[in-house]
Amino acid sequence: MFNGGIPADYTCTGTCGTATTPDGSIAAVPSGSSQVGYVTTAGSSNTTNPLGIGGSTNGSQLLSGPFTGTSGQTLSFFFDYITSDGTSSFTDYAYVQLIGMSGVTTTLFTARTNPEGSTVPGFGLPGIAPGVVITPFPVDITPGATMFSGLASSSGDCFHGPGQGCGNTGWIQASYNLAANDTYQIMFGVNNMGDDAYDSALLFDFGEGAGGVPTVPPTTTTPEPASIVLLGTGLLGVFGAARRKRRAS
Repeated sequence: MFNGGIPADYTCTGTCGTATTPDGSIAAVPSGSSQVGYVTTAGSSNTTNPLGIGGSTNGSQLLSGPFTGTSGQTLSFFFDYITSDGTSSFTDYAYVQLIGMSGVTTTLFTARTNPEGSTVPGFGLPGIAPGVVITPFPVDITPGATMFSGLASSSGDCFHGPGQGCGNTGWIQASYNLAANDTYQIMFGVNNMGDDAYDSALLFDFGEGAGGVPTVPPTTTTPEPASIVLLGTGLLGVFGAARRKRRAS
């Protein structure tokens, strides 16, 4: 999806881009894509805070173009959250939401800098929606693994040193079967918390679905009666030919 850069129908507020993996501490994306998308707080002066989280400072959001989704269609993604921040005062966060034009918003993924405990799901953020399957889950950070070009000058930094919440999660897969026929957009977001230094980023790629390969539940078709008759006639013919051959020998 992102091999040619951010798609033209996507809207970026803040700092968004694409990266080739592996990149520093970020491993190659499991989808096999040559490039992945990302949003980062680095270089962003945008103060938009779509989740309304108190203490949020600068951040970035990437909104996909609209696409038509069918009930039962599978959307699958790969995410990796990386943060150079830490401690309980600077708990940066990231999120991904599926926005239906009918007014229903579904939270697909959250991550948050956490000095102690799991980074995914992100504490104090909207709950990940029922029906979303995240593998692995929950996820702790790989401490100190903060090398990534999208963090700019924060790449390789770790506020208060390793073991304080900085690092990255590694690639995580999230899958969701659409609940309804609708027109959708996907929002990828990341925000700093408490300051505008020691940046964080969310990397992402599509496994299948919007931007990947749309999938729907398999359907089973029943042969029409005429087809069944022809199949039976063919099998009888083969059986009869085999009997005649044995008698001749």
